[in-house]
Amino acid sequence: MVQVYTQNNQQLYTYNYTLNQDTNFELIATDPSTSTTLTATFQAIITPTPTQIAIPAGMEDGINFNPNTPNTATLVLYAPNKDFVHVIGNFNNWNIDNDYLMNYDPAQEKYWITINNLNQTEDDILFQYLIDAQINVADPYSTLILSPYDDTFITDDTFANIPSYPTGMTTEAISWIRKSAPSYIWQNTSFTPPAKEDLIIYELLIRDFDDVQNFNAVKNKLDYLENLGINAIELMPVSEFDGNLSWGYNPSFHMALDKYYGSPEMFKEFIDECHARGIAVILDVVYNHATGQSPLYRMYNNCDGCTSGIVAADSPYFNVSATHSYDVFNDFNHQSIATQNYVNKTAKYWIEEFHIDGYRWDLTKGFTQNCNGDEACTNSYQADRVQVLKDYADVQWAVDSDFIIIFEHLGNGTSRNEEIEWANYRLDEGKGIMFWNIQNSPYNEATMGWNANSNFADISYENIGLSTPRNVGFMESHDEERLMFKNLTYGNANGSYDATNLSTALDRMETAGAFFFTVPGPKMIWQFGELGYDTSIFTCTDGTIPNDESCKLSEKPSGWNFLNEIDRTDLYDAYAQMIAIKKAHEIFATGSIEMSVNNNNGLKSIHLENSNATGNEIKYVTITGNFGVTTQTINPEFQETGTWYNLMNNNTYQVTDVNATISLAPGEYFIYGNEEANLNNEILKTSNLILYPNPTSENIYLSEQVEKIKIYDLTGKQILIKKNIRPNQAINVSRLTQGIYLLQLEQNGNRVQKRLIVN
Repeated sequence: MVQVYTQNNQQLYTYNYTLNQDTNFELIATDPSTSTTLTATFQAIITPTPTQIAIPAGMEDGINFNPNTPNTATLVLYAPNKDFVHVIGNFNNWNIDNDYLMNYDPAQEKYWITINNLNQTEDDILFQYLIDAQINVADPYSTLILSPYDDTFITDDTFANIPSYPTGMTTEAISWIRKSAPSYIWQNTSFTPPAKEDLIIYELLIRDFDDVQNFNAVKNKLDYLENLGINAIELMPVSEFDGNLSWGYNPSFHMALDKYYGSPEMFKEFIDECHARGIAVILDVVYNHATGQSPLYRMYNNCDGCTSGIVAADSPYFNVSATHSYDVFNDFNHQSIATQNYVNKTAKYWIEEFHIDGYRWDLTKGFTQNCNGDEACTNSYQADRVQVLKDYADVQWAVDSDFIIIFEHLGNGTSRNEEIEWANYRLDEGKGIMFWNIQNSPYNEATMGWNANSNFADISYENIGLSTPRNVGFMESHDEERLMFKNLTYGNANGSYDATNLSTALDRMETAGAFFFTVPGPKMIWQFGELGYDTSIFTCTDGTIPNDESCKLSEKPSGWNFLNEIDRTDLYDAYAQMIAIKKAHEIFATGSIEMSVNNNNGLKSIHLENSNATGNEIKYVTITGNFGVTTQTINPEFQETGTWYNLMNNNTYQVTDVNATISLAPGEYFIYGNEEANLNNEILKTSNLILYPNPTSENIYLSEQVEKIKIYDLTGKQILIKKNIRPNQAINVSRLTQGIYLLQLEQNGNRVQKRLIVN
């Protein structure tokens, strides 16, 4: 090191140096009174001139890395209006080095470089782009990144061997290529998702679903979800988002898996296991916006790559200000070819790499360029977003023709016409884009017993103008106040009948389920709704509920402790029964639907008809319920006389007069069909088989022979399995801890479920 200048007794210091070559400098300042010394190092470079040459054939934007040739990588960065780009990383000690100056392809406005000799170290490849010697960003198409803020909170059980962040060498997110990433061999390669009209989707947030907060924790609960009968899981966003404890709607890298939820291999194992059980996996994806940590934003802002500031006018990706009324983070311009290329490449990646079965697209109303914050405009028909979202759908269907596409559009006014147009798009091919159909408020008014605004007729696809079920109906999602919280807080009452009573409120949720699952078309359950989850969405981590929404995104407790409460597991059983009936009979998929659910007294009915029914298939269904708080009579208006069957237990009911009234207690309901429920080996809620004694602390006995018995704890973990059980044969359960267990029995080709209490 050569000393080039020194000066004494100065507080302000300037020095001009003529630069002839790239040079590293060290500035040393000493306080003579204390002998304290401060140092700072920096690098000064001569502006380089990149070599102009076309990108090699076959190279795509982002990281072109083949694990079979781990010593070579070709990096491609779209960066219009930038002068030069270096690659810095652990292979060049994070220094600017013209050996790593990227070439420039002027025809495509892209920088690129092929890096060889990566075998100099066994370490994984860590790198960033340094743009114009000022802005350091990870590759926008990274599949894994290192974060200086979040990674230290990730346990080895979730993701082992994460490299240490090179503190002091660089800042912000770093691209991470695992040179020796474990290969994964898929066990289920021919999975076909359920038909769209048959979907029973379970929406969950991994963070709050289980205390372990990773993919394995969800995989370990699949028995519980399978027994419920769901056939699709919708995960709230799992692509890289800011922080760890997030809902995920603050994305920074749309192609990177967020490591807080686990490794790519753990995610693949989870998906593989779902497919083995006939369960599709749908990802919630967020392409309306990106946060300040996104490299696409940091490359083009007014603060030279900071994570705040505002979008620069020359950004090829973002609008300077939102062009719709939902201004969230940095707003993508979906009419930009650069944005479309980014969305399509990242969306295809998850399908190809992880065998994802569908996407739920967040905030699709933001995909227009026409409205500039105008609410009325945003909620009206916008041709540009209709077309671009169709184009995105085409790209996904080109990868997987069965791919499930769901928009969170929440249409109103003429934007409902957009939903109808999407639902009919390529419908003759069996496709059609689905959309969220929120019915939270009317169902909740009914469950609380305030029926003036409880018309949930729009749960019916026919009622909203569709020819085929493409509306994903739900009573609650991640975004609304919990039904049971409002039941217990604001429920109606009459005398001793009180909807704020826990047992009563849960019974009313069962009645709501009877008017929900039975309506033809796809349905969605929010996590633990099947157990009557009642923690307010606005609850803080300390358990308090403020008078604002400040804690809406805070962590919430899971619902697994509810499995020790009989009233709550009764609701689970009822939902499982309703789902099994729905999946077993065509009448609950499509057909004629008559909704009589607008009575202010709370009396409601639904009539279904399957005109194509033959043989013993159900042709007619009549559902009646009393959402009031007093006993009332109702004319069920059965479609024909004769023997009808309560589909929840197959008990018979003789109809001699189709207009004869019946009495319904408050909260009571019936689901009647003109034929018995044939559950096709689904779980049967009732059986002549007797389990005794129950409760017990030693042995249990079964009154009939069964081929197999499986015992699960209430988290879905299998505890015990035995085969060929004789009548009255002792089965010792003394080693089980006190609590409630689920028994699944296989008998004569059917599955029978019982509950066991060990005391």
